[in-house]
Amino acid sequence: MQTLKYKVIKVKTQYNQYCKQLEKLVDAASKNKGAQDEIDLLTVLIEKWDMDHNSFEDLDPIRLLRSLLDDHRMKPKDLVILLGVGKSYVSEILNYKKGLSKEVIRVLATHFKVSQEAFNREYPLKKSGNTGHIVSRGKNLAVA
Repeated sequence: MQTLKYKVIKVKTQYNQYCKQLEKLVDAASKNKGAQDEIDLLTVLIEKWDMDHNSFEDLDPIRLLRSLLDDHRMKPKDLVILLGVGKSYVSEILNYKKGLSKEVIRVLATHFKVSQEAFNREYPLKKSGNTGHIVSRGKNLAVA
C-alpha cells in the first residue's frame, strides 16, 4: 500500500508545513507544469483547516491583516511590495486611517488565500490628526 503524500491537516505545525510547501510549489509552478494537482490539493487542505480553525468574523479587517502578517512573518514593508503602494499608504491602512480599496482586498485575499469577505467589512477609521476619535467607518466595496 502506498503512503499518501498529504493528509487532512490535524495540527498547526502540519498546517504551517503545508503552507510553506504550497508557497514553494506556486513559486516553481511556471517551471513545473505537473505541480498544479499538488497545488490544488494543498489549497483544499489548507482552506479546510482555515474554515475549521479561523474565526475571521471575530476580527476587523485590519486586525485580521496584522494577524496574517504575523503568521506569514511579514512586515509592513512586505505589504508595500505586495500591494505596489507607498509606505505611507500601508501605514495609514494599518493605523485605521484609510480603508481598503477593492484592488487591495483582491490582492490580500489572493495572497493570504482567504475569501475577499474577510477583508470586505466595515470597521472604524480614525480621524487624521491622530486624535484617536472614530469619525467614519471603512467601507470596502470589493466584489467576489
